[in-house]
Amino acid sequence: MTDKSTDKSTDKPTDKPTDKPTDTSTATSIDTSIDYQRRRQRVFLILSGVFLGTLALLNVLGISRFLDLSFNVLGLEIPMFVAVGVLPYPVTFLCTDLISELYGEKKAQDMVWVGLLLNIWVVFLLWLGGILPGSGMDPVTGQVLVDEAGREPVFFEVRQLAFGAVAASMIAYLAAQFCDVKLFHFWKRVTNGKHLWLRNNASTMVSQIVDTTAVILVTHFWANALPIDATLPVWPQLMVYIASGYVFKLMIAAIDTGPLYLAVGYLRPYLGLQPNEEATDT
Repeated sequence: MTDKSTDKSTDKPTDKPTDKPTDTSTATSIDTSIDYQRRRQRVFLILSGVFLGTLALLNVLGISRFLDLSFNVLGLEIPMFVAVGVLPYPVTFLCTDLISELYGEKKAQDMVWVGLLLNIWVVFLLWLGGILPGSGMDPVTGQVLVDEAGREPVFFEVRQLAFGAVAASMIAYLAAQFCDVKLFHFWKRVTNGKHLWLRNNASTMVSQIVDTTAVILVTHFWANALPIDATLPVWPQLMVYIASGYVFKLMIAAIDTGPLYLAVGYLRPYLGLQPNEEATDT
């Protein structure tokens, strides 16, 4: 009988490399001792708070004052008139872009709906404050008192302007914010999560056209609250307001690309998120 050397120990390929190489990138970037869920909730509350607080502020400021930011280029006067309420408005788009990038489309849309409810709450408080008895009203007739200059008390003037601003902004807000969120995620899918600058600016460019046009048209034709010169044609004046507001917001959108990159670059590791990962479980 021939001796067939069949050492079964050789059947165990101890030196054979494994088929699935170990990916240590997640292990090195995620610290299991850190409560990332708590961090994600905290950052989401901060971004939502800044968004909603800014939204409430701009609706109160609204169209209470118009700023003349006109400038001169090569001897050509470029008119730029923007409402003071426009100043904080770009911050809301930065917040929605950050939430869209880090928390996903659904979270961003939820925040937009909460913003709408906040607008309604602001309108309710302004309405309630105007119908309850108090200073600035005739105790007998309940009518608002007018001074010798024909002006109402400050609250009622702010109330009237805020009603016009909120009514216009509620329509524009829904259209523009949902447009911004949808377009942001559209470009995110198209670029496979790359080129943050593209989806940030491309979404904002379109949504700001929607927002600015709607605000100006509704404020003028429905609230009749724009400082329009009755001796001049209406549409050229409206186009100046639309173009001024859009250019201003566009410049701010371009400027906030840098802060957006810095914020995302810092917050992703802070929140324990991998590239293109979204904290949808927050």
